[in-house]
Amino acid sequence: MVQPAWQDPVLLPVDTAPVPEYGSGSLADLLPTLVAGQDVPGFAAAIPELTPADRNCVFLIDGLGWEQIKAHPDEAPFLHSLLPTSRGGTGRPITAGFPATTATSLASVGTGLPPGEHGLPGYTARNPETGALMNQLRWKPWTAPKVWQPYPTVFQLADAAGVRTAQVSAPTFEQTPLTKVALSGGSFLGRLTGEERMDVAAERLAAGDRSLVYTYYSEVDGKGHRFGVDSDAWRGQLMYVDGLARRLAEQLPPRSALYITADHGMIDIPFDEQSRIDFDEDWELRAGVALLGGEGRARHVYAVPGAEADVLTVWREVLGEQFWVASRDEAVEAGWFGPRIDERVRGRIGDVVAAAHDDVVITASVNEPHESAMVGMHGSMTPVEQLVPLLEVRT
Repeated sequence: MVQPAWQDPVLLPVDTAPVPEYGSGSLADLLPTLVAGQDVPGFAAAIPELTPADRNCVFLIDGLGWEQIKAHPDEAPFLHSLLPTSRGGTGRPITAGFPATTATSLASVGTGLPPGEHGLPGYTARNPETGALMNQLRWKPWTAPKVWQPYPTVFQLADAAGVRTAQVSAPTFEQTPLTKVALSGGSFLGRLTGEERMDVAAERLAAGDRSLVYTYYSEVDGKGHRFGVDSDAWRGQLMYVDGLARRLAEQLPPRSALYITADHGMIDIPFDEQSRIDFDEDWELRAGVALLGGEGRARHVYAVPGAEADVLTVWREVLGEQFWVASRDEAVEAGWFGPRIDERVRGRIGDVVAAAHDDVVITASVNEPHESAMVGMHGSMTPVEQLVPLLEVRT
């Protein structure tokens, strides 16, 4: 039956959003599970499907979600062959966490905490102390790292317990605040090429009877943002990183487990008015809004004081068929940011939180020209963004 034009739109209920598997199958649960198997005090195995190993290596490929590997067996034959090993041989993915974006996910990996506790709840978020937007990937404006994220990393605690711990990544990341608060502990080894990183990761893995090594590659995400995951440039990066994963797997020392995962997936968004809603050109969405944070598919909306209810009403009326639109309290109650919210984090979450359901983004052409021009996007709770692999190779 065709819905009459005058009938009210069918809004997406907040409780229908597929909340990440915090506590049993999210990125925040990975390192605690691995170090629990290495007898590091204070940790329990949160992902029950995984089997302990003396030497654990995590290879995180930025932007390479579960759905992308499934869809590209020819470009990624090695990674595709490992799909049945994912999540302890169940052949299932894990979830990134909300929002599915790099700063949030890397903090979840490194601290073993959901976003509501580590406090990096998006690409940009309001600093309640200053009232300004804080870019948590680029760390601008400058904010004291240990104030913003005070918890120790799993790497630091594992290193203190005698596990040989290392991060192998691009040299430029060594001194960044995000690395300091999310991925520090043990040794940082900067290497320029992907091949060097794989070789050094294998060497560091063999250096201890108990070892924990993290390595990272970013350009799958970079090409996806610029050209899209349906581009030849992106496919070329996928082929390259497939070879890196194989190279690392073939060098694993005895008693090792290699886990290949990602911080989020990605979706291409068409360049048309229906798919890209420009906040800077939409007077309805701007009314009563003091700051627009987050990113195109996972927005934090900070209202002018006293306008919170009106902003929520308007955003639901305008976007509620395409986005899950929640108040801060509703998003927290639904568990979008994890089962617990630290008080210092609550004010960083938008008065309104909008998470994309359809293939659509909220751009900001004036204030976010670079981000608004991207082809590939991510951030929300849809499977293509949220599901990430946990592929496994053991020796």
